[in-house]
Amino acid sequence: MEYQYPIDYTWSTDEIVDIIHFYECIEKSYEQGIDRDTLLRAYRRFKEIVPGKAEEKTLFKEFEEVSGFEAYQAVKEIKQTGTGEKIKVLQKKFKR
Repeated sequence: MEYQYPIDYTWSTDEIVDIIHFYECIEKSYEQGIDRDTLLRAYRRFKEIVPGKAEEKTLFKEFEEVSGFEAYQAVKEIKQTGTGEKIKVLQKKFKR
């Protein structure tokens, strides 16, 4: 992609890599679909790094502004999809 992911430079290199992996999973959930469990693992790791709801919302908003992908919608699909199923988010916004 031709944009910068929202990250916090106080995170360790491993944490930044894991956050970027989560953002890539969100992109994949819109573009081609992703295994629910893969997205769930990426989100759980994201929550270990970003436990606060306010910071999560801020990062999700920043990610949506640069990418057009709503992370919230993909995460919401986790709850509505069973284990082993594929998540394909149909709503896509481009605000760039």
